[in-house]
Amino acid sequence: MILLEAQQIVFEINGKEIINTEHLQIQKGDVIGVVGKNGSGKTSLINILTNHETGFHGTIKTEASVELLPQLKTTDTTQSGGEVTQTYINEAIANKSDILFADEPTTNLDQQHIEKLENHLKRWNGAVVIVSHDRAFLDALCNIIWEVKDSKVTEYKGNYTSYQQQKKQEIEKQENDYKKYVSKKRQLEQALELKKKKAARATKNPNKRNDSDANQMGSKPYFAKKQKKLETTANAIKTRIDKLEKVDKVKEEPPLNMNVINEELLGNKPIIRVEDLQGSIGSRLLWNKTSFQIHAGDKVAIIGNNGTGKTTFIRKLISQEKGITISPAVKMGYFSQNLDVLSINKSILENVSHSSSQEISLIRTVLARLHFYKDDVNKPVHVLSGGERVKVAFAKIFLSDINTIVLDEPTNFLDIIAMEALELLLKEYKGTVIFVSHDRRFIEHIATKVITLQNQKMELFDGDYHAYRNFEPQSLDELKQSLMVIETRLTDVLSRLSINPDPELEKEFQELLKKKKELIGKGKL
Repeated sequence: MILLEAQQIVFEINGKEIINTEHLQIQKGDVIGVVGKNGSGKTSLINILTNHETGFHGTIKTEASVELLPQLKTTDTTQSGGEVTQTYINEAIANKSDILFADEPTTNLDQQHIEKLENHLKRWNGAVVIVSHDRAFLDALCNIIWEVKDSKVTEYKGNYTSYQQQKKQEIEKQENDYKKYVSKKRQLEQALELKKKKAARATKNPNKRNDSDANQMGSKPYFAKKQKKLETTANAIKTRIDKLEKVDKVKEEPPLNMNVINEELLGNKPIIRVEDLQGSIGSRLLWNKTSFQIHAGDKVAIIGNNGTGKTTFIRKLISQEKGITISPAVKMGYFSQNLDVLSINKSILENVSHSSSQEISLIRTVLARLHFYKDDVNKPVHVLSGGERVKVAFAKIFLSDINTIVLDEPTNFLDIIAMEALELLLKEYKGTVIFVSHDRRFIEHIATKVITLQNQKMELFDGDYHAYRNFEPQSLDELKQSLMVIETRLTDVLSRLSINPDPELEKEFQELLKKKKELIGKGKL
C-alpha cells in the first residue's frame, strides 16, 4: 500500500541545487534510512516530504497522517539533552501516525534508550523514515536506504550493511571499468602514434621502395594519397579516443605511517593504574571503589547509561586525581566537544601544524583521510560547519606530540562518512585510545577493552565489545573448579615437557597458561 509518492522534486538554496529527484515512494512497512554527508540535503528532503519546506518544485501525493520528530529540539528547559529527546520521542510515538519521520532520533540517548526506541519502531504499524548516523540503529531497523549525494536520491534495498556491500560492489565495478578504460585508451593511443609516424614517413620520397611502390604511376601522387589515407585512419582513432566513456579512478586512502612518542619505551606495559578510585557527585555515589590497569596500545571504550559517571571518570583521569597513577612516559591529549583548541581565524593547516612536529606530508595525509583535500586545508576555521570543525579539532589532537588520546563523545556532529574515516585513523593509531561513546558500531570497530559503568560499579572487561556483549559470567565456585582442572593439566604437561620437549606439548602448555590467565581475570581470584 502506497502511503506517499513524490515526483520531480527540485529544491534550491541561493541558486544551488540541493535536491533533484524524479520519483520517491513510501509504502506501508517501509523503514527507510536516509544517509549522506553533512550538508548533502537529508534534512531538507525530510522537511519537503513532511510539508515543513514549501519552496520546492514538484508534487507530493499522500493521504497518510505524517509526524516529524525534528533534529533541532527546544532546549530552553532544565531537562538534559537525553531527556528532551525522549520527551519528543514519547509524543511522536503517542500520535501513532501512518508515517513517522525521525531526524537524528538517537541524539543524546544512551544505549538503553536507543534499544527501547528500536523496539518501539520495530512494532510501528505504518512506515518510518529515519535520518541517522547510528549504523547499528539503521541495521536493526531499515529495509531500505536512501542515499542523498550530489542532489540525487538513490534507493538501495536492505539495511545499512547491505547498502555498504552494494556500494563496495559499485566501487569494485568502477575499478574494473577504470582498468579497462585505461587499457583501451593506451591501445588506441599507441595505434594513433604508429599511424602518425607512418604518415610522416609517407611524405618523404624514399630512395628505396618496394616493388609494389615502384609499379605505381608517379611516386609523389602515390605517397600523398598514402599519407592522406594514414591521416584519415589516425583521425578516426583520435575520434574513438575522444568518444571513449571516461571512467574516474577510485580515490585511494594514503597510508598512515605515523610514529608516536615513547612507543618503544612503553611497549605493552601498564601506563595507567586505577587503585581504589571512587566516583561521586555531591552526595550521589556514581561508583564504588574500583581498581584496574590500562596498558600501552589498549583501545578502551567507556560505556554506560547517561548519569552513571563516564565524563566524571574522564575528568578524574585528565586531572590525575588521587587513585589514578599515570606513567611519566605518557603524553596525553584530550578531545572534547567545546572545540576550544581551534583558532577560528587561522586555516585548517595552520591550526593542525601549530601543535604538531609531524612532517607536513603526514599532516596532509591525515587531513585527506578526513576529507580535507588539496586547497581545502587553507580554509579558515570560521567558515567551516560544526562537523568539519570537529574533524579539525580531532586532527589537531591526533597529530600533536602525544601517545595517548582521550575522547569524549567524538562522533557527535559527524556524518557516517566522517565517522568511518575517524574509525580507520584510530584503528591504525599505534598509541593508546580511551573514549566515551554511545555509538555501538564505533565501539565494535575500535575497542579492544571495555570499561563498564552500571549499578554503581566500574569494571574493566578484558575483551572487545562483541566479547563483552556475549559474555556469560560464571559463579566463583565454577571458576575455582575450572582453575583447579587447568592447574592439574598444567602440572601434567609440565612434567611431560621436562622429559620430552615436544613442540605440541609446548603449544598445549601455552594455551593452558592463557586460559588460566583469563579465568583469573574473570574472577579476580
